[in-house]
Amino acid sequence: MTRAVMIQGTGSNVGKSMLVAGLCRAARLRGLKVAPFKPQNMSNNAAVTENLGEIGRAQALQALACGLAAHTDMNPVLLKPESETGAQVIVQGKRLTTTRGREYPALKPRLMEAVLESFARLKARHDLVIVEGAGSPAEVNLRAGDIANMGFARAADCPVILTGDIDRGGVIAQIIGSQAVMEAGDNAMVAGFLINKFRGDPRLFDDGYAYIAARSGWRGFGVVPYFGDAYKLPAEDALDLPKGGGAGGYKIAVLTLSRIANFDDLDPLAQEPGVNLTMVRAGEVIPYDADLVIIPGSKSTRSDLAFLRAQGWDIDLAAHVRRGGKVLGICAGYQMLGAMVRDPLGIEGSAGETAGLGHLGVETEMTPDKHLTQIEAVHQATGSGFQGYEIHIGRSEGADRQRRFATVDGRPEGAVSADGRVMGSYLHGMFANDAFRAAFLRSIGGEASGLRYADGVDETLDALAAHLEAHVDVAGILGCAR
Repeated sequence: MTRAVMIQGTGSNVGKSMLVAGLCRAARLRGLKVAPFKPQNMSNNAAVTENLGEIGRAQALQALACGLAAHTDMNPVLLKPESETGAQVIVQGKRLTTTRGREYPALKPRLMEAVLESFARLKARHDLVIVEGAGSPAEVNLRAGDIANMGFARAADCPVILTGDIDRGGVIAQIIGSQAVMEAGDNAMVAGFLINKFRGDPRLFDDGYAYIAARSGWRGFGVVPYFGDAYKLPAEDALDLPKGGGAGGYKIAVLTLSRIANFDDLDPLAQEPGVNLTMVRAGEVIPYDADLVIIPGSKSTRSDLAFLRAQGWDIDLAAHVRRGGKVLGICAGYQMLGAMVRDPLGIEGSAGETAGLGHLGVETEMTPDKHLTQIEAVHQATGSGFQGYEIHIGRSEGADRQRRFATVDGRPEGAVSADGRVMGSYLHGMFANDAFRAAFLRSIGGEASGLRYADGVDETLDALAAHLEAHVDVAGILGCAR
């Protein structure tokens, strides 16, 4: 009979996603046929699945840890924020609607049906399912109709391991406080606790660990030391964006947009020894000595165009281009580089149009259909092939489309300016391809190191599993599953 266990956290960004990835790999190495599952995720960093839907990037990494192709059943509800109060609702890989926060609770009963349906399909195909919660079960104001934490755990009869983050401080209060505010039925689902991200000698926390166990009555499954190689794994949360810097001589500046999306495009570049990748934050200027400026993806193109201009980055970018610098726009960044972005139906917000940055001779119109596909492409400038994916709305057309960035299935993709210094493409994931990344860097004056990015991710997952095996009662956690 298929079993399941759920990792919940005392808050967001306590390391749930990484723990699930590590446990998935550890279970796989023990010979189990294991799958990841997250009932509800909120992220603008999405992956395109083998069945051509979209799920959170963390679940795609967890699928890799399991040796599986990503599937929409692994994350049946994905919320993609489009504004401070509204989000696009993706159900089993496809867009259902866009809703405001106060309207979302009314959707939850319908969404729970989809969640349990996907969960049942995963259980039918695997020995073990390791589930990741979202946020915290201590957010009792969200408990009614909950599908992400204890609401799901109780509906699916799935035992819970509650994880606290000692790196942010107050971990005793995190766990004991969660127990104090949760109702008795929810507390009964908790099989034990984990302490994550400990820096230094874990034995120094022995007294605190014993106090939590005694006060809560819950079983402790261990203290996880800080995993220093976490940066080698694709990040899902914008809190985990590269901080910037690096020793490389080729300087790439990336604009940190307010609705930045699919930013794991940057991870392979950040690990290149010859590259100094810098995230330009709100209020900062684009470095005058940048060789390449990247405008990444965004969940709201026109909104982030306004944000970009509010930072003065349009002025910095124009100066960068005048100095002979290079620019790459990916997805929404490509749309922003054009002359105009039109949204007549109000798909991403209010209907209207916004002037683009004018560095590419293209114009974009937002359309209701979302383009979701995995691709094989050939880069026009270097002839190097690569794999990637598309996940966007809108069509871009104009004179600079005559100079393609790449070719996909015989059709031109993207656009390049007449001088070749400004490039735009809808293709994500291109830099994860080692040969292409090397060829691209050389074509723009950078250096390639021979970095094997995908191999490094897989090796890091093995190291993460070994890290957990060394410090955590993995057998005990898996033994809790039912």
